[in-house]
Parts: sequence; structure tokens; C-alpha cells
Amino acid sequence: MNVIEIEVPPERLGVLIGKNGEVKKRIEEKTGCKLKIDSKSCVVKLECDDAIGFMRARDTIRAISLGFTPETALRLLDEEMTVFEVLDLTSYVSEKALQRVKGRIIGKEGSMRRQLEDVLNVSISIQGKNVAIIGDPENVAAAREAIMMLIEGAQHSTVIKFMERKRRELRTRSLDWL
Repeated sequence: MNVIEIEVPPERLGVLIGKNGEVKKRIEEKTGCKLKIDSKSCVVKLECDDAIGFMRARDTIRAISLGFTPETALRLLDEEMTVFEVLDLTSYVSEKALQRVKGRIIGKEGSMRRQLEDVLNVSISIQGKNVAIIGDPENVAAAREAIMMLIEGAQHSTVIKFMERKRRELRTRSLDWL
């Protein structure tokens, strides 16, 4: 039996439960896991016998708690080749530089984040000190690389060129499989 307790921000608890408990119910049905939600402490206790179901449920709960919509987070349960990755920005920059780096990743009026999502076909959420990515493994890896370039100070135009080159490579690779 796998058991873990996950803290969820109070403002995301209702999103995790969903209207009439639908999101919680869907996670339980798709994974075979049991979710016990303590709304006072904002802690979700996840219990599961199946290791894969456990990991998928854990990632879905974490994705919702990091700001993804239930529809996007539930892709982790519905789509076989969808992965979830979280970058802790404080591992790369100081607390003082955190706002500036988040601003670089988001871009003017959200333009850089939107381009990351559109060009690399991923979903991105930036919450607190974390940048979370959901998508196909290769696309998530490319998005991580692009975000690392932004963290390290690369110009937006350089990162955009990199993303477009990656997208072409990924398309070519997928055509090779046909």
C-alpha cells in the first residue's frame, strides 16, 4: 500500500474536489486510489495499492495544486504518454532574482509563456517558486531546455529560434515513425 500526504493551497482545494466531487471521483476511478481530503489542514491523503495509479494520482493532485485546470491535469490520467515536470526556480536563482526570472519566463503580457505552450505543444503553470510543465515527454524536455535558457539569461529571440528548431526536429522524428 502506497500512502502519501500532499499539501494543497487552500484556494486550490475546491478545484481539486470539483463540482459535486467530480474531479476527486474521476481521479479515484481512473487510478484505483483513495483520496481523503482534510479541508481544515488542506492536506490530501492519497492511498493506493497500484504503484502506477499512485504516481499518476499524485502527479494529477500536484498539477492541480500548482495551478493547472482540472481538464489539463486530468490529461495525466487519460493520455498514456503525458508527463508532468516541476522546476523549482530557487534551485537555479536566488530568492531576490525570482520575480525577474519568472517575468522572463512569462514575458510581456504572457507572450513568452504562450509561445512556449504553442510552439512546443505543452501546458505551463507558474506558481510561487515553481514552473510546472505537462505534455509529451519530448516536448516537456524541449520546454525545460527553453526555460533553462531563459533562466540563464538568453534573449527571448534566441529561445524562440531554439523552440522552432526543436518543433521541426520533433515533427521530422514523428514523420519517421510513419
